Amino acid sequence: MQRYILRRLMLSIPTIFGVTVLIFIAMRVIPGDPLAMIQSEGTGSHMLSEEQLQAARASLGLDKPYPQQYLEWIGAILRGDLGQSFWRGDSVREIIMRRLPITAEIAAMAIVVAWIIGVPVGVLGAIRPNSWVDITSRLGVIVFLAIPSFWLGLLLIMTSVLWFNWRPSLSIVYLTDDPVANLQMTVGPALVMGIGLAAVIARVARAATLEVLNEDYVRTARAKGTSERSVLLVHVLRNALLPIVTVSGLAFGGLLGGSVAVERAFGVPGLGQALVLALTERDWMLIQNLVLLYGLIFTALNLLVDLSYAWIDPRIRYG
Repeated sequence: MQRYILRRLMLSIPTIFGVTVLIFIAMRVIPGDPLAMIQSEGTGSHMLSEEQLQAARASLGLDKPYPQQYLEWIGAILRGDLGQSFWRGDSVREIIMRRLPITAEIAAMAIVVAWIIGVPVGVLGAIRPNSWVDITSRLGVIVFLAIPSFWLGLLLIMTSVLWFNWRPSLSIVYLTDDPVANLQMTVGPALVMGIGLAAVIARVARAATLEVLNEDYVRTARAKGTSERSVLLVHVLRNALLPIVTVSGLAFGGLLGGSVAVERAFGVPGLGQALVLALTERDWMLIQNLVLLYGLIFTALNLLVDLSYAWIDPRIRYG
């Protein structure tokens, strides 16, 4: 197992390197930067002269050759220096550290909600195919796949405000500071995104369970007189977990990116909302490091998913 983990870690190094190169090239190829934005919006005396533009670019390090810019960027990251937001002047690291705990908490809660709802619904539909339970669950899955998350969030907010006089917190409150206020802020988005993801997981769980139920080793276990509960828990569910874990890992990465529409609906200042604002303002340093953070998160999640495969099915790590 240790050799398998080491091999997967070594394979992650070129992936991370490729991510940094792609991000760096994309930020230089895409036209427009904060200085260009200032110049395009300026008029008359507010226009920057060519000397002022060159001085500003030099202060940002944009006048240096691309290889030197890349090495300096990577070196700053390795030192823990993520730069500053061009417009706000805040440290990018502080922005991430302030918003990431809330986004991560909402994402983790959404995954838990999705598993609690999606896995039982999918498995029940698979063990009783074409029954009223299966038909009802499939109908519910289709409905929640079709409903946009932001619309469901607005509906939840309106219902909570009108019926229960509930008001979510509009400022960041961490779980360690005030658990009640924190849950008032995070439960709504987590529930909305978790229900949408539960529909996806239910479909995957149903398909995977149906496939495993038709395997020879399941029929053999039943022929030996193993109870149906043991067959389901020991032989079926464990082998059906692989596609569910895959979908959950990718979904968790997306949730950490933040659902901007849901965040706006609930007024949650998460990472997704920060990235959209940075793209709107062309805050290139914030964009560059946020996208890198997402790339590192997805790489780490893929590594964890691979390791979970080896734990669920030992044949993978010996293959």
